Amino acid sequence: MDYRHLGRTGLQVSPLCLGTMNFGPETTEQDAHRILDEALDAGVNFIDTANVYGRQTGEGITEQIVGRWLDADTSRRGRVVLATKVYGKMGEGPNDQKLSAYHIRRACEDSLRRLKTDHIDLYQMHHIDRATPWDEIWQAMERLVQDGSVVYVGSSNFAGWNIAQANTVAAQRHFLGLVSEQSLYNLNARMIELEVLPACRAFGVGMIPWSPLGGGLLGGVLQKIEGGRRASEGMQKTIEKYRPQLERYEALCRDLGHEPADVALAWLLHQDGVTAPIVGPRTSEQLAGALRALDIVLDDATLKTLDEIWPGPGGQAPEAYAW
Repeated sequence: MDYRHLGRTGLQVSPLCLGTMNFGPETTEQDAHRILDEALDAGVNFIDTANVYGRQTGEGITEQIVGRWLDADTSRRGRVVLATKVYGKMGEGPNDQKLSAYHIRRACEDSLRRLKTDHIDLYQMHHIDRATPWDEIWQAMERLVQDGSVVYVGSSNFAGWNIAQANTVAAQRHFLGLVSEQSLYNLNARMIELEVLPACRAFGVGMIPWSPLGGGLLGGVLQKIEGGRRASEGMQKTIEKYRPQLERYEALCRDLGHEPADVALAWLLHQDGVTAPIVGPRTSEQLAGALRALDIVLDDATLKTLDEIWPGPGGQAPEAYAW
């Protein structure tokens, strides 16, 4: 496994991050634990979850599943970089969500309990909270770092200027600040190339893309339909919208001799600033497929063709839309 530094830190993580959002709602606990075992055996040491995963408000079902896996073999905890998130609604009270110092402290305590661990390696703000000042947020995070509950802090779904503002304030407080950002990023969703990715590179923030397969669109959807699989009504509309691009894309993947999902992941791994795309396998077979992407090398001609099929916004701002 070719490990990568997470942003500007000395922390090394696997080039794929195991996402756990399907654990509970889509994947049974037994199967989830099997996938976690197989990922760890394959060298994947980066596990991402969130306190809101599990589709039951306030329960943290997915965190509990991961916690029981860690507790079943205590040697696992020292082998993984464990990431979770704070922001989402965890109760009916007015302070049971977002990023007040009050909620951050309580949410962290609850996540630690569910995960059956004494520390979170990467504690991520799941969304920007415009109502809470950065001094309050950083004071809360600093205390968690000081007491050993949290090691690093990251963000998710932040704009480029949010990243710049957050890390500027953190630097003024002599605090490390954000070391990672999770954003929607794939061949068909490249908006972050305008400002988020440039901000991440400038501030040494590692990019952890979520939805690398575009909700299944980039996973060979046409060949699956030809094989008899039925698509939802929403997916059918999306397929028709992008059919010419999908036909070219899947034909290119056939010529390369790789599965479309593997090429989509490999493309992300070739992008400057990307640390580890998040893969969210529901089955062991899907995990095995994701791992194949690590062995794919895309040459310049292939990368150019992919840019032609799935054009980005034209580079970073402002050159993408001005001079």
